[in-house]
Amino acid sequence: MSDLNLGATPPETVLAPQAEQAEQALERARQTGARADLAAVAARWPRLLAAWAALAEVSMSTDPVVAYAFARTGYHRGLDALRASGWRGSGYVRWQHVPNRGFLASLDALRRAAGAIGEEDEEQRCAIFLRQLDPDWGRPGPRQDGS
Repeated sequence: MSDLNLGATPPETVLAPQAEQAEQALERARQTGARADLAAVAARWPRLLAAWAALAEVSMSTDPVVAYAFARTGYHRGLDALRASGWRGSGYVRWQHVPNRGFLASLDALRRAAGAIGEEDEEQRCAIFLRQLDPDWGRPGPRQDGS
């Protein structure tokens, strides 16, 4: 008998929450908007994916290559975290789960930074991956920036 369950919903992965102290430090750094403050948070808590996404965001308008590097760091660290949480390369990683937001924000920042530096293929791959991870991605409603 086959192990395939043709009507099954894809598995869903939720990353572990980050330390409250790290989240608070990131919020304070976001309030200043200073890249140096965000970098200090990323240096202190390099597994805080939202810090890498925030660094990418603050760098996007002034230096898309640096934004790309920050976003790619968050994306790759996020893939490592997902794998450690049982993700096997497919299934949902939804925005509605707060711990997943740093990874999805990093992936979205990577998409935008790739577009800004002319990497159209990567920009498209990231857009597709976002919709595969969260089918609600891009629909009206809460987004990475809280709106």
